[in-house]
Amino acid sequence: MTPALTWAQLRDLKCAELEGAADGWGKSSNRADAARDRIEQQLLTGLRDTQEGEAAQAAVRRLRQLGRNFQYVYTECGLLRTTLNSLAHEMKTQQRALKDALDDAAALKFTVHADGSVTYPAGGEGLVDGAPLRGGTAASSGSPGLTPPSGLVAPNPNAGKAQDIADRVSGAVRAAAEIDWRYAGILRRLKAEDGLKVPDSTWKDAAGDAAEVRDAAGAYLKDAIPRDASPARRRDWWAGLTQEQREEYLAVYPDQIGNLDGIPALVRDAANRDNLSLLIGKLEGRDDDKSVTQLAGLREIDRQLGAAAKPGEPPMFLLGISDEGNGRAIVSYGNPDTSKNVAAYVPGLNTSLDKGFADGDLKRARDTAIGARYYDPSSAAIAWLGYDAPQLVDGFSSLAVAGDGRAMAGGERLNEFTAGLAATNEHSDPHLTAIGHSYGSRTVGAATQQGDGIPGVDDIVLVGSPGVGVDRAEDLGVGREHVFVGSAENDVVTKMPAKQQVAAGAMVAMSGPLTYVVGDIADQGDDDLWFGKDPASAAFGARRFNVDDGPGLVGGVGASIGAHSQYFDPVRDPSSANSIALISAGRAEKVKSEEYR
Repeated sequence: MTPALTWAQLRDLKCAELEGAADGWGKSSNRADAARDRIEQQLLTGLRDTQEGEAAQAAVRRLRQLGRNFQYVYTECGLLRTTLNSLAHEMKTQQRALKDALDDAAALKFTVHADGSVTYPAGGEGLVDGAPLRGGTAASSGSPGLTPPSGLVAPNPNAGKAQDIADRVSGAVRAAAEIDWRYAGILRRLKAEDGLKVPDSTWKDAAGDAAEVRDAAGAYLKDAIPRDASPARRRDWWAGLTQEQREEYLAVYPDQIGNLDGIPALVRDAANRDNLSLLIGKLEGRDDDKSVTQLAGLREIDRQLGAAAKPGEPPMFLLGISDEGNGRAIVSYGNPDTSKNVAAYVPGLNTSLDKGFADGDLKRARDTAIGARYYDPSSAAIAWLGYDAPQLVDGFSSLAVAGDGRAMAGGERLNEFTAGLAATNEHSDPHLTAIGHSYGSRTVGAATQQGDGIPGVDDIVLVGSPGVGVDRAEDLGVGREHVFVGSAENDVVTKMPAKQQVAAGAMVAMSGPLTYVVGDIADQGDDDLWFGKDPASAAFGARRFNVDDGPGLVGGVGASIGAHSQYFDPVRDPSSANSIALISAGRAEKVKSEEYR
């Protein structure tokens, strides 16, 4: 490609005008964001609180659509701002390279012509008569460093210097022309569809726009995000940014900022709500099973975020959202930065980003938060799906949870998340609780064995646990008196036998029906489970609290593992739910103990 751009045009380019235009788009983005906030925080809230009937419901729908429109304007204007700023950033880099070459030419008294060629004066000495060797003109033959030496060395020492300058001038102009061409294409595609509505298809286009701008703005913004730093350093990095820089990161990289541990909860919530719309647009129209499943989960989370909170329920904060792996979603009920007590619930077997998670697992966190706030209003509870939990393949008897690998990987991520909670919490000594359910208890156990244990965590709750990877409560690093266990009598997961016992009964497991197989291999009469000692046993030494036995494995509707899923439910198992709430609220001394198995 022969660049139409000249070095004089590059030299005289006023990047400040590009940055000024970017500021204008930024102001438009901010106004749209403020309008959306006013609709969601004032108008919708006031309308729901004071009006009823079909007309009120229609008005709510119209206002939500208007808020969605403003969100789209906020996103697109923010992308335009960053595109122009990134263009200016890259152009200034080439301007500096050009200026350095021109300054070198001026210092040597060389002449740089309009076409980029460089004339140099006589210099050096002739081999025969010692007279100065004549000058000449050097022209670039391509990008610097791409032309191999010919083996013939020009006798005038100025020739090589002139050639270097000519190559540098040409290189800066060629790079600037490529930058101009690339950003012109991006800007042409950043345009809205006609009409007053923003359907899912438009959000799909917005997701594509965001991805393109993110790729282009890598050197300008993304490379500065401290992904490899500690949560405390990320917190300090964010605090040190200007307001304009924060706005750009939120507009262009909501996926990065929203999922970065150490960033304040309010910021993560704002970023993830925007990224949620982009993810829905990205997955819309896809027909593969993973996309369809995750889209259903994303839509349900979006619905809950947009619904009015019921009286007594804490507000939702979206602390993480992603389509990575089986999906990621981190939802807090109550602000984890301002709450004295914060509990993180880690789900287990067969959990993924789907509608079941959005309906069921989020309810567990919500119920825990409501219960904890009864004892201490400064409490929050989080559903943390920050890893790939094992998935059932051929039903329960497949033992799909057998491996430790996912627990180890999940434990590492859990530690980073809780370190972020500790870094951003406003209290000098917050009370943090890690709650592991099912395989999630193994993940919590794995987290305690990495580094110095789970950062900031004071109490650990294990429910429906097949073992945690250690044989004694004190090995979890918080003191045995701070480890609590709920284990229902009819919860077969809490009676998963040791691996050696399963190996001995493998032939039975391959041939028998579910009820026969489970009964045969689970009832071994000892304290050894799949992942170590039974946490509900005296040998393990945790504090066991009272829970309901739960429905039997065989009931009127056939085989059931319902006892495994009701620990958090204040209706089906009020004793267990209340104990979890007490521990989460820092009132563990009020928990009623139960005998060991």
